[in-house]
Amino acid sequence: MTAALFDLSGRTAVVTGASRGIGLAMADALASSGADIVAVSSREAAPESAVSRAVRAHGRGFASLACDFADRAAVEELAAALRERHVDILVNNAGTIERQPAAEHDIALWDRVLEVDLSSPFLLAQAVASGMLARGRGKVIFTASLLSFQGGINVPGYTAAKSGIAGLTKALSNEWAPHGVNVNAIAPGYIATDNTAPLRGDAERSRSILERIPAGRWGEASDIGGATVFLASHASDYVNGVTLPVDGGWLGR
Repeated sequence: MTAALFDLSGRTAVVTGASRGIGLAMADALASSGADIVAVSSREAAPESAVSRAVRAHGRGFASLACDFADRAAVEELAAALRERHVDILVNNAGTIERQPAAEHDIALWDRVLEVDLSSPFLLAQAVASGMLARGRGKVIFTASLLSFQGGINVPGYTAAKSGIAGLTKALSNEWAPHGVNVNAIAPGYIATDNTAPLRGDAERSRSILERIPAGRWGEASDIGGATVFLASHASDYVNGVTLPVDGGWLGR
């Protein structure tokens, strides 16, 4: 009974930003639970890419699509393609970050971050929701951030976008939950990925971060996999509009 709650056999999951880091870990976890994967990244995945190998190692189907998430026309083209596919699970994970003090922050960087991290996920959610709503079931999962709850330093665009994701999760859930579509988000804590490399490379900042994490370590991308499977599966059928922190206890400190 318990295993059946998390069984994703026969379902197709679209995972954006799937080529590395958190997105790769999400795709791997979903495939390990039985889902076929459509991986979307800035470049189409090669047959021997990490994500392709991970998914096929679980005996699941794999397809790859390419999209520049900063290009509205490219995102609209991807949205149209996804509208024609049967998608059971959408993991809106692709994102970017730009670090610059707010008083000096280039508006072009602001626009790019908002386009990639907020507008593009909304357009893709719209696209797949049409089929999900018609079938009366589906799972939409956004990647939020600790900065969906906090302000951060030198990342005003990223904070604004990820705060917007938390609000969008609630807004879509209010409209789509009555029709069987669950909309939730995951807020990763301090995970050892490319995005956090500058923080981990700063000895003083890294030490101050670790001192606040009750778990006593930086998270690994694989730590996000279980939460992804939970929100994609029947185990979360009565979970709606939640932004779930996976942060080693950071927010509870």
